[in-house]
Parts: sequence; structure tokens; C-alpha cells
Amino acid sequence: MKILVTGAAGFIGMHTAQRLLARGDEVVGIDNLNDYYDPRLKRDRLDRLAPHARFRFIELDLADRAGIERLFAEEGFHRVVHLGAQAGVRYSLQNPHAYVDSNLVGFVNILEGCRHHRVEHLVYASSSSVYGGNEKTPFSEQDAVDHPVSLYAATKKANELMAHTYSHLYGIPTTGLRFFTVYGPWGRPDMAPWLFTSAILEGRPIKVFNHGQMLRDFTYIDDIVEGVVRSLDRPAEPDAGYDGKAPNPATSRAPYRVFNIGNQAPVPLMDFIAALEAALGKTAEKEFLPMQAGDVPVTSSDVSALTAWTGFTPGTPLAEGVERFVEWYREYHVDRQNNTTY
Repeated sequence: MKILVTGAAGFIGMHTAQRLLARGDEVVGIDNLNDYYDPRLKRDRLDRLAPHARFRFIELDLADRAGIERLFAEEGFHRVVHLGAQAGVRYSLQNPHAYVDSNLVGFVNILEGCRHHRVEHLVYASSSSVYGGNEKTPFSEQDAVDHPVSLYAATKKANELMAHTYSHLYGIPTTGLRFFTVYGPWGRPDMAPWLFTSAILEGRPIKVFNHGQMLRDFTYIDDIVEGVVRSLDRPAEPDAGYDGKAPNPATSRAPYRVFNIGNQAPVPLMDFIAALEAALGKTAEKEFLPMQAGDVPVTSSDVSALTAWTGFTPGTPLAEGVERFVEWYREYHVDRQNNTTY
């Protein structure tokens, strides 16, 4: 198939593109290479994709309406994996307009491209952050998600609503994937695994929010990609059992689905830090701080719907995933010091 991967220079985008290329698909990747974090990391990720003959990269902003229209008109995509977005819960408190431009305007541009060019299936990144103020765990797709606690979360919930509208009006199969705390090699430098690892290795204190009283459903990148690809391969369908008098938020009479992708094993933040310390062979100096605005104390996934739909259940053990991340982190930074080209 010919597949568009948006956010191809991103963490999940690069890994997803690699997987699709490895199985023989043609991939066109787009990204705006913004400076939310060091663009060199994004270019290094693209260097991992560049040797593939079936990969092409186009630098393009999702909010560029005319550019996205041309892209769909010229390329004739069979399916779309939409992973591009302005990421980060905390940054949404500082720069809300970036989230409107990328996550709302950009998403409707993608939906319009799918609508006008007969795309067979749109798979897009939602987020566990949509569960917001929910306190019942594990989080289920059948739960209401009407109380976001950050603008980032609100934009992701809006994406699900927008996708449903296009599925209903135009019959476009859409599948939203709520990712839970993704980590692994080539991860983002604004997330805890990178922040903690760099601080520990440099002898700086790590910032531990909510005084360490946090649970996170850390999900290894390979499990995320497996869920993405398997979902892509099974386009969303109308739910024959859908009951409008007792609606299921995760399905519809339209070809629309929403799934969690998480490890189903929430880990205390202090246990995650201990796993990093073990992998690094060094103890962290910890600075305990209150909860940050926009954050939540617990994330916990119910992935039974994903398993039933795709036959896949994430399950990479935390210690194994952390070791792989630390090994990559050391190698990457040594290579950067030596100016290695990927």
C-alpha cells in the first residue's frame, strides 16, 4: 500500500514508518520539523528512514491547507497514519495557539484530504490524556471523557469528535488510538525517561512531581507500533450492536472506532526511577515537588477492546524496555559527540 505517515520525524512516527517499510509498503512522510525540541533529533530519525527506496520525506506543516490539499491530490494514498501533532501537556499551558493550529486546523486538513481522495482508512493518534479527571481505573474506551485537564487533552478529544463526524457524514473509516505514556529508543527529550536519564548521568537532581505519588502505564514503543499497524490493517466498521439509547463512546453506527494502547500494568513513578537507576548503575538525586497543572496522578489502560479487534495485547516488561532505552541513549549521545551520521 501507499501510506501517508504524518509526524514522520517524530518518535512514534519514525518507528511506525520503519515498520511499514520493512513489510514492503510505500511510505510518504511529512513533518514541519519545528523547534519544540531539538530539530537535530528529528533529522537524525529521518536519516534512519532515508536509505529505504520506498520512503520519501516532504517538509510540510499540517496547518498549511493548500499544501495538504496538493499532497493528497498528487500522491493518491491508500491509507493514512496521522501521528503529527503539537505534543506535550505542559507546553499547552504556555503556547495554546500551537495546539489549535496543529491539532485542530491540521486535523481537519487531514480529514478533508481523506474525504476528497477516497482514503480507505485513517488511523490517528489520540491520547490517554483524554481521560482527564476520571478516577475509575483502569480507563476504558466506554467511559465518558468530558473533563479534560489540559488544552492538549481537549484537542485530542476534539479529534475523536471530528473523526466521528467525518465517518458519519462521508463513510470514512477512522480509528483513534489512545496512547499511554510511550517510551523507548529515539524518544522525546521533553519526557521523563530522557529528562531523568540525562540528569542522573550529569549528576543533576531529577524533578519528581506529586512527591512521587504517581502511577503511569508506561508502554514500550514496539508495542505501540504493533497496535498502530494492526489497527491500520483492520479498517473501522460500523458496530452492528450499537444502541443509540445507551451509546458506546468507542463505537458507532458509522465506521468509527477508538482503542486504548497501554501496557495494562501501571507502575509507581518511584519504581520507574528505580529501574532507570538500575540500568544506569547510578542513583538519582531527587527533588520532590507538588503536582503540576494539567497533570493527573494515575494512568491505567484497559486494552481488552484492542485485543478483541486486532488479536494483540501490549506487554513488554518495564525493566526490559528501560534497559533498551538506556542502551540507545548512551549510544546516541556518544555518536553525537563523534558527529556520526545516521
